[in-house]
Amino acid sequence: MDVYGVPFVGSEAVDAGIVRKHQLRRDFICVFPDVYAHRTLTLCVRQRAMAAWLWSHRQGVVAGLTASALHGAAWVDEGLPVELVWANARRPSGLRTYDFRLASDEFADSHGMRVTTPVRTAFDLGRRGRLGDAVARLDALGHATGFAVEDVVVLAARHRGARGLRRLAAALELHDRGAASPRETWLRLVLIRAGLPPPRTQIPVRSASGLQYYLDMGWDDLKVAVEYDGDQHRANRRQFVKDVRRLEELRELGWIVVRVLAENATQDTIERVRRARDSRLR
Repeated sequence: MDVYGVPFVGSEAVDAGIVRKHQLRRDFICVFPDVYAHRTLTLCVRQRAMAAWLWSHRQGVVAGLTASALHGAAWVDEGLPVELVWANARRPSGLRTYDFRLASDEFADSHGMRVTTPVRTAFDLGRRGRLGDAVARLDALGHATGFAVEDVVVLAARHRGARGLRRLAAALELHDRGAASPRETWLRLVLIRAGLPPPRTQIPVRSASGLQYYLDMGWDDLKVAVEYDGDQHRANRRQFVKDVRRLEELRELGWIVVRVLAENATQDTIERVRRARDSRLR
C-alpha cells in the first residue's frame, strides 16, 4: 500500500502495520473520514475522486463534473466538490453525493475506481444549470470523449420523468464537440442566438507554406472565420508571433478572420461578424 503518493484508508494502513496511529496525526491529513493523504501531497482531481471513492467503502460511483474531468474534459474547476453517487445523509465537506440508481451500463471501472460513462455523464451534466453552462459542459466532455448525441438521447428515453430533460434536449441540440473552450462555446451561442447560421467549428485550412491550421468557427462557403483570442495569445510572445504569421497566411488564402477579445461588447461582436458575412454575400 502506497501511503505517500496516493490517498489511502487510514484504518487499513494501521491494521496492516504500514503506519502507526500517531503517524497518521503527525504526517498525514484527513481528506475524508478515515481517508488520508501525506501532508506534502497536492491532491489533483483524480486523487480527490479516489479519496471520495475510498470513503464510500469503494462502492460509490464518481459522477458529474468530477467524472467529466476524469474522462479528460478541460476547464473543470479543481476546487469544486467531488461528485459521487452514494447514498449518505451526512456527507463530509468537499463532497456532493446523489442517491439514485445507475444501470450496469451507466458506469465502468476507470482510474482504479467506478466512474459514470461519458454518455451517462453527458446525461447528468446536460440537465443542470443554465442552458449556456450546460452546453459548455457538454462541449468540453464531447471534445475529450466524442460521445454520441444519439446515445444520450437513448439514455434519456430510458429515464423518462427525470428532472431537466427539456434542458438536456436543448443543450444537445446546441452541442458541438469542436468547441475548445467555454469561451468558444459562448461565442458560438452568441452568433446563433443573433440569428446567424450555425458556424462550423474547427475548420481545417492548409496554408500555401504547407502548415495546417484550424479555425475556431466560421462559414467555409464565405471564407469568414470567427476566433476567440484568450490571454495566452497576448501574454505568450512566441504564440503572438505564430498568430501574426497565421493571420497573414489566412488572408492570403482569402479568409476574413474576425478576432474576438474578452473586452469586446457582445453586440459589437455580432455586428462585426454580420459585416464580414455581408461583405462576402454582396
